[in-house]
Amino acid sequence: MPATVDERPHVTLKQRRVVRPASATLARFGILLAAVLFALWSVEKYGRHYHFFDLNIYHGAMVWWTHGGNLYDFVSPGTTLGFTYPPFAALAMAPMAIMPTLVAGWMNTVVSLAALTLLLAWLLVPIADRYGWPRWFVVALAVPLAAATEPVRETLGFGQVNLLLALLIYADFVALRNRANRAGPQAGTPVPARALRRWWATGATAGVGVGLATAIKLTPGLFIIYFLVTKQWRAAATSAATAVGVTLLTFVVGGPETITYFTSVVTDTSKVGAVDATANQALSGLLARLYDSPTTPTLMWLAFAMLILAVGLSRAKTAHAEGDELTSFTLVGLTANAVCPISWTHHLVFVIPALVILVDTAMRRRAAARALASRGLWTRGPVGIPALAGLRHALAALGVYLVFIVSIWRFEHVLPKVSHYANGLPGALGENSLALVIIALVALLPWRPGAAPAFYAEPGLPVRVPAVRGS
Repeated sequence: MPATVDERPHVTLKQRRVVRPASATLARFGILLAAVLFALWSVEKYGRHYHFFDLNIYHGAMVWWTHGGNLYDFVSPGTTLGFTYPPFAALAMAPMAIMPTLVAGWMNTVVSLAALTLLLAWLLVPIADRYGWPRWFVVALAVPLAAATEPVRETLGFGQVNLLLALLIYADFVALRNRANRAGPQAGTPVPARALRRWWATGATAGVGVGLATAIKLTPGLFIIYFLVTKQWRAAATSAATAVGVTLLTFVVGGPETITYFTSVVTDTSKVGAVDATANQALSGLLARLYDSPTTPTLMWLAFAMLILAVGLSRAKTAHAEGDELTSFTLVGLTANAVCPISWTHHLVFVIPALVILVDTAMRRRAAARALASRGLWTRGPVGIPALAGLRHALAALGVYLVFIVSIWRFEHVLPKVSHYANGLPGALGENSLALVIIALVALLPWRPGAAPAFYAEPGLPVRVPAVRGS
């Protein structure tokens, strides 16, 4: 019988090991429940009700096309909107023509949530492993928190494909990591026998995801340019060959549509929407609203777009050289969001990995400061307390997250009825807040030396390692 104190049984070490994990698990489930409730509250309070609006257009276009109509002649009833994606996207979406719109919408929701979960697992498992946190809890907590943000809730509500595209693109970066591991710490690991698993494990598939994403929507083509800038020739060639190959395949199936798209539709923005619309948080929309005009000043847009493009690709190249492929991926995605002629709020999903990077940077700096302090090497700077190291990155992450939760809709204005300056400077800043944050992240998002070809566990103090090339 265990010893007692004041007639109360003493809890043995073995009993503690049983009780504490149970209470910790219960606490984690409580935190997850709170996160889900917060996400539901955020969507209800700050989001909009979409009813699969975009997917309705895609579904109508697929029914029209599969019944013999020209894909790009379709106009959704009651709107001026039609199908504006490349023809390979139509080939991928064609099966939805045989199912009701609501079924297609919910299938897209489930698949998109699965894509979000897998993407977050790829992003967060290395961080969870480094700090000894339960993988399942970290990923499960991140999913509802990410789903509450404007890009994700709009992607799900409209029936969009942005999460699937982001997953395809990042799959190439994971494949490049696999290739780097084969040449580095995991050299000599047995190669799987099955072809697909072998290609994935050896990184042979790197570039296929970017190629498919580019064939579905042109803006991911910026990642091909990134591969060229960073001299990852094999990934660039694979991406370009995949995009061209599946587009030629589509030409075999629907030659007239392919010709129509690349000769007229690709330059026609009349079926997309107004450039100055509040939902357009690209540089073009920002400039149009600042000029209180339905159009963007072309030369000014080109000048600033070229500047942002140069900054984004330059910083992505530096992050790659420093060994942080996740930041490279994020910077290229954010740059594409900024310079694309139209970037609706649901396109801005690259803010999710940006938030992960900011939080991880804050934790790395705090861990490094505490390690230095424990060794007597801490030098007092602007923040003299080691525990406060990384505070500005943590506050930046919180600020960005709150901006993307509250979003822009309370400041929405529609010309010519209401000026974009109707609510003064605060209203103008609020209406353009997402675009301003995206541009700021392109310029200021930190990279973490040695973080990402070494996705494997790291010590508390980051160690600079040589860049590992993807090809």
